[in-house]
Amino acid sequence: MTVLDGKVALITGASRGIGQAVGNALHEAGAHIVRVARSLTPGSSARQTDIRCDVRQEEQVAEAVENMLAAVGLPDIVVNCAGSFLLQQLLDTATADFQEQLAVNLVGSFLVLRAVVPHVAEVGGHVVTIGSVADHKTFPGNAAYGASKHGLRALHEVLKVEFGDRIRTTLISPGPTDTSLWDPIDPDHRDDLLSRQSMLHADDVADAVLFAVTRPRRASIDWLQISPAPHAS
Repeated sequence: MTVLDGKVALITGASRGIGQAVGNALHEAGAHIVRVARSLTPGSSARQTDIRCDVRQEEQVAEAVENMLAAVGLPDIVVNCAGSFLLQQLLDTATADFQEQLAVNLVGSFLVLRAVVPHVAEVGGHVVTIGSVADHKTFPGNAAYGASKHGLRALHEVLKVEFGDRIRTTLISPGPTDTSLWDPIDPDHRDDLLSRQSMLHADDVADAVLFAVTRPRRASIDWLQISPAPHAS
């Protein structure tokens, strides 16, 4: 018997990067995982249900939650992991790019929470928000991304205040993590960024999620910040 046997875990942004790693970790721990992403092919296999959904689209989010409820029932764990990354100075950031960061990183999470939190509350479940070091700290080139992640932290804190007596909440704020989001930026050829070899791995963040959701009911992990260790490479 594994620690999450019989639990249902919904993970957004689960087709790649941190979301994929989180799904794998929770599945290995025994949960039935419901993976949500716009690039997934819908289908089911052993303790896994894949749902295609663009979290920016309200109707798609509502339909995804309905499909989950019909297929596997109420979610015990929700991990809001869908995200996008933009590294650009404020004056160089186009309005459309700013709006896209807000749409994916903030509005999408809002739509998911609004659709799923009442169901999580029924079972006294756990909502995990994957933020960023940029949800607490300010960096150059983060006009759009930083604004979206600061907003996401505020959204998470409101969730905690409004539903803290019915569900558990955890904000996880990882530092630079080596995923495909860095591909267009190529940090290895920039002096102002951490090399990919020195970054966190997606599994490091997934391990933190697993730790948070497997604590006993008496223990609440409110916030975890994960940073690349100096000289770890």
